[in-house]
Amino acid sequence: MDKDFVIVLAPDSFKESMTAKEACEAMERGIKRVNNQITCIQVPMADGGEGTMQSLVDATGGEIYMVRVIGPLGNEVEAPYGILGDGQTGIIEMASASGLHLVRKEDRNPLITTTYGTGQLIKACLDQGINKLLIGIGGSATNDGGAGVIQALGGKLLDENGEELGFGGGELGRLARIDLTNFDPRIKDITVEVACDVNNPLCGERGAAVVFGPQKGATPEVVERLDKNFMNYANVIKAELNIDIVDVPGAGAAGGLGAGLMVFLNGTLKKGIDIVIEYTSLEDRVKNADMVWTGEGSIDFQTKFGKTPYGVASVAKKYNKPVVAFTGSLGESIDSLYEKIDSIFSIMQGVTSLEEALVNGQQNLQRTSENAVKLMNLMR
Repeated sequence: MDKDFVIVLAPDSFKESMTAKEACEAMERGIKRVNNQITCIQVPMADGGEGTMQSLVDATGGEIYMVRVIGPLGNEVEAPYGILGDGQTGIIEMASASGLHLVRKEDRNPLITTTYGTGQLIKACLDQGINKLLIGIGGSATNDGGAGVIQALGGKLLDENGEELGFGGGELGRLARIDLTNFDPRIKDITVEVACDVNNPLCGERGAAVVFGPQKGATPEVVERLDKNFMNYANVIKAELNIDIVDVPGAGAAGGLGAGLMVFLNGTLKKGIDIVIEYTSLEDRVKNADMVWTGEGSIDFQTKFGKTPYGVASVAKKYNKPVVAFTGSLGESIDSLYEKIDSIFSIMQGVTSLEEALVNGQQNLQRTSENAVKLMNLMR
């Protein structure tokens, strides 16, 4: 391979082992050990889930900030938000402020958990003077329809007596009126894009309560109550704001946060991988490359449904670029992936414990990358 050979390195994170940026660096080290003349273009990727903020900040040369916010149970937690390299685009992951991992299993109760902290992260981004906001909404502990976000941004959710509602989806059954007099006026001046890969409606058998409530601690009785509360929420929104949200695909995402973001922030729901591809300018980088490398911690038949390696490969194939993927765990039924991915390598070096595999991830990825280039040299 001559010195003009270019490889785009576009992996996701290898969960609990390395960030997407660290994976890029490990790949490049392996490549350079064999051929220092190859040009490597690092594009840390994600699919809209955990790690998306870090990947986009890394890919664009942005910065991450930390702030104290209200957690899902009303306690304070420290959560990050990012500003991308353009200085105009904010990014948050709702799970960092309102995520299920912040609540012990025995304390999970979607009647009281709130997205208030997510609203505080949005406000922190607004304070940075952004004109665009990206929000990842996976991993929530909440079923409050985004009520906490509305409250954090100055909106008032009132009962029939004019009293403000408390936190949680359990309060939505009391909702009678929405007062947006003091709602943050900066919201109307920004574009909001929401990384969402589910199309569940707000209510009903595929709704936020029925589908997502049980994993957040809801009993059958609580699920039924929440579903009725969401219907009341939707009815009040329609009556007060003339917006019919109940059956909109994605409205039920993240315990109804999808609905709240669409209604009150004019948010647009998009596939997470599509958002990341756009904001990393992946397509422009792939056009003039010779090859594309991608990967993530686990690759199996589900990779085809919105996961990073398949999304990256789909872009590459628009320009007829060969694609190589690397993974820690190579699952079953991957034959369909070869429609887009030309070759898939496991980076595992032998039988080992999960703990050792995670610790040695970067070293193993570097070594496998080195061997892949050696194989490419043989083929040429």
